[in-house]
Order: sequence, then structure tokens, then C-alpha cells
Amino acid sequence: MDVTKIENLEVSVKAKEYRRDIYELVKQFPKIEEFRLSNQLIRSTRKYPANIAEGYGRFHYKENIQFCRIARGSLVETLDHLSVALECDYITNENTLNYT
Repeated sequence: MDVTKIENLEVSVKAKEYRRDIYELVKQFPKIEEFRLSNQLIRSTRKYPANIAEGYGRFHYKENIQFCRIARGSLVETLDHLSVALECDYITNENTLNYT
């Protein structure tokens, strides 16, 4: 198996772009959120590219699908964290629209 092929998968590329965007977004959060909401957002955005990669590395289709489901759950978790950031006025609707 050529693991470099995952770099060509659109879903993997988009997940990594999303992760980088979230890193930039949390830089504008208040310092008090560094080990709370910022940390949770960063952790959740790390999970889905990792699960996509792990599923891709599996040899069985059903295993790959299961890791994609886990990645989808992490995406929804990220969206929930973004809704908290919106409620706390750390981001605006314009920021949120870029990520949903």
C-alpha cells in the first residue's frame, strides 16, 4: 500500500485545511479559553484527519467505513464547539459560515 496516496484524497486535504483554519481561529480567543474551548477545538480538529488516515490504512472496507463514521462524529463535535464560541461572542456568524 502506498500511504502517500492519502495526500491525494480530497477529504484528507479538506480536513487538513479545516484543521489549519481552526488553529488560526482560536488564536483570537481570550487567553482564559486557552486550556478550555481552544484546546477542545484543536483536539477535535486533529481527530478527524487522523481517523480518515487510520481508516484509509485499514485493509477492510467495513473498517475504513467505521473510521469515517468516527471522523464524522469529530466533525460534529467541532461544530458544537464553534457554536459555543459563537454564543460567547468569540466568533461572528461570518466566521462560523466559513466552517459549517
